[in-house]
Amino acid sequence: MSSAPILLMGGSGAIGRWTTQFLRDAHPDLPLLIGGRDLTRARETAARLGNADGTRLDLADADLGLRAHPVSAVAVLFPDDQVAGLDFAQARGVPHLSISSGIYEIAPEVAAFMHKPDAAPVVLGYEWLVGATTIPTLEFAKAFGRVRDITIGALVDEQDTGGPAVAEDFERLNSTLPAALTRRDSHYIWRAGEDTKAAFRAVDGTLMEASGFSSIDVVGLATATGAPSVQFNIANGVSSTRRRGQPMSTEIIIELAGEDHAGRALRTRHAVVHRKGSAPLTGLGVVMLLERLLGLDGNPPTPAGLYFPYQLLDPAAYFARLKQINGEVLTLEAL
Repeated sequence: MSSAPILLMGGSGAIGRWTTQFLRDAHPDLPLLIGGRDLTRARETAARLGNADGTRLDLADADLGLRAHPVSAVAVLFPDDQVAGLDFAQARGVPHLSISSGIYEIAPEVAAFMHKPDAAPVVLGYEWLVGATTIPTLEFAKAFGRVRDITIGALVDEQDTGGPAVAEDFERLNSTLPAALTRRDSHYIWRAGEDTKAAFRAVDGTLMEASGFSSIDVVGLATATGAPSVQFNIANGVSSTRRRGQPMSTEIIIELAGEDHAGRALRTRHAVVHRKGSAPLTGLGVVMLLERLLGLDGNPPTPAGLYFPYQLLDPAAYFARLKQINGEVLTLEAL
């Protein structure tokens, strides 16, 4: 393991605060480099963490303004439409993880990997909350002999703002990609217009009006399970906990349908919930991926390749850490 710091681009933002805290809790001596546009905020975050430095990044520079400063990995926690973080990581031969690009923005990162496939591992971390959807879904799918339908419903509480970078992500995705990538009857289609309208029941049973959302979870889950129908819907409103007079939470409703291993019809419904909103789950995924990429989990570092988060993270370890940060996995009544 290199003694060089992990570069966290956007490490002083809302997602960055959870990511850096989880990293520091798990690895007190791990050096970190907090990079961003606001040098004061970056330095304040670094001072709070200890064994960390803050720096202002220049995305127009090939070296991000870091000159010869060594790094062991690069995690990009904000939209990087210049792909500056990936170019820098490949030039240095270090792992790269990005979580903010939408599914329609995947091409630049895939092209960069294809031209330098042996440089270092590249993780397409755009899954909803960086593995909080796909890892549980694939575990629940093990009860099935054949999965025929996967429906994901993400409930984002209207109080779960997540900071300006998160708000910028949603505004960009909603304005540029109004159609929703969906797999239906073994065909990939774009749901548009009235076809994007959907609904799902929250943890407390409340029916939530939702809209189709183009998440890379759709293609990952369809490929991993062979399910002919996969859709992802998102709703903004009041979460189940807040309807009970408690603080807001984030909810991921996971519904599977198909046959069990004996060929009998089977339907399951689960939820992943965190009482502090979406940012802690995102931060957890980023931290566990960095640990896996660099071998901080006690296993050999990840070799060069192009990965989804669920291909790298061990489900048992993920569920254990999810419980540790007060996340919940609930079994709900199938509808």
